[in-house]
Amino acid sequence: MYSKVISGVLEGIDGRLVQVEADISNGLPVFDMVGYLASEVKEARERVRTAMKNQGYLLPPKRITVNLSPANIRKSGSLYDLPVAMAVLLAGGFLKPLPMPVLFLGELGLDGSIKKIQGVLPLVLCARAQGIKVCVVPEENQREGAMAEGIFCIGRKDLQETAEFFHQWTAAGGGEEFLECLGTREKSKNTEEDRLKKIVYEKEKAGMDFADIKGQQIPRRAIEIAVCGHHNLLMTGPPGSGKTALAQRIPTIMPALTPEESLELTKIYSVKGLLPDDGKVMTKRPFRAPHHTVTTAAMAGGGKNAAPGEISLADKGILFLDELPEYNRYTLEVMRQPLEEGKVVVARNQRSCVYPADFMLVAAMNPCPCGYFPDRKKCFCTERQIRRYQGRISGPLLDRIDLMVRVNPISYEEFRNGKAGESSKEIQNRVEQTRKVQRERFANENYCFNSQMNQKGLERYCKLTKNGEKQMEELFAKYEISVRGYGRILKLARTIADMEGKEQIEESHLCEAAVFRMGWEYEKM
Repeated sequence: MYSKVISGVLEGIDGRLVQVEADISNGLPVFDMVGYLASEVKEARERVRTAMKNQGYLLPPKRITVNLSPANIRKSGSLYDLPVAMAVLLAGGFLKPLPMPVLFLGELGLDGSIKKIQGVLPLVLCARAQGIKVCVVPEENQREGAMAEGIFCIGRKDLQETAEFFHQWTAAGGGEEFLECLGTREKSKNTEEDRLKKIVYEKEKAGMDFADIKGQQIPRRAIEIAVCGHHNLLMTGPPGSGKTALAQRIPTIMPALTPEESLELTKIYSVKGLLPDDGKVMTKRPFRAPHHTVTTAAMAGGGKNAAPGEISLADKGILFLDELPEYNRYTLEVMRQPLEEGKVVVARNQRSCVYPADFMLVAAMNPCPCGYFPDRKKCFCTERQIRRYQGRISGPLLDRIDLMVRVNPISYEEFRNGKAGESSKEIQNRVEQTRKVQRERFANENYCFNSQMNQKGLERYCKLTKNGEKQMEELFAKYEISVRGYGRILKLARTIADMEGKEQIEESHLCEAAVFRMGWEYEKM
């Protein structure tokens, strides 16, 4: 007998449907699987055979052939165990034909239990787009799959329970009424649990606040400008001056994720297998801070399955690189293209994946090897040592950083008796207002922030007065600014003007933008 069920394969953060066909016919007893399979998929036949036996399904001594189509796409991962088992059960007559197309995803244990897998959400969304109305996933992935509205996501813990569900559904007529009743019961069961988790989340959210930071008015101003226009930021200063503390609080002033941003971020974390255990949609902007020993593949993405890296996991959030010169130079250079395009292409021998990488880069570093330059009472580094240390960061990467600000230690008096600064909520309100201005301005463009403007956008939205043009000409000549650097000063000035509610970029905006942009010059010998 012949049967066919539906599964899927991941391509980046998107899914593609796969047909799992099974045929049981007379011949030597053998279990073959074909269709361009990775080793872990080929091993599924042993897991499926043993799981079915331990769940009470004895396979007949016949020739069993399973094909995963299309055969020109490589299938990897453990998500094909359940669809293979269901196809064999249908072909063997253990189950009646399915009332409608169903997506199956899940790994099987030898005892027949269905184990948690990665990448459920993208595959369920793909199935929904193809008109499939029902999917069966591991019980632990049910919440994740249920994020896709308009499709019934059924979570089951073992093979026997899955088969029982189809027996009940078929007996009830195979309609959607049975599925709707089942979905209502599961939703009401989780209401109280969701309420408690929301309370925990609100407590975590209130953990850090800019009100904890005393002084540091100039770095705070630079951070607010950076977040308003989605600009990249570099902070320099001696050890203990507060660079990391400032960076850790940046997510608290960023606007809440939109539904579209939450879904994109959730898909990335689903593919990587980093979704929280409750399987809920990502609601907080990520703050990724990889150690300086991170490899190039871990930063950009890679591995045999071309998984997303740190720059993709920081999508819609912050990628914080502390002690920037300590990172491998080649690891830093892989960020150059993603910083410009907002995406990264992970190309491997057998596949190529495109992952979002729309992150805001925040970096911190000491001005010299000992960390105390230009305080010559503490710093004894030679000029050559300082230049060599700063030279670990390439010019092209620095050219992609919009703001560079020094973070100086605060005095004891300011630390003990100084007034607390503005709270994160107050700053966030201003950030949201400034970003609203940008959304309205760029409503008909394919970008959202001032930092993302192309050349035509600069000419259209960053017009200067005659005095402004003269000022920019002087800066261009004095500091030998690159064309990219010129554009970034204009983008910064546009953001500062938006923060003040000004339609025209004024000389004061250009001056402040130039100071923050050329801040690196003040750290050089």
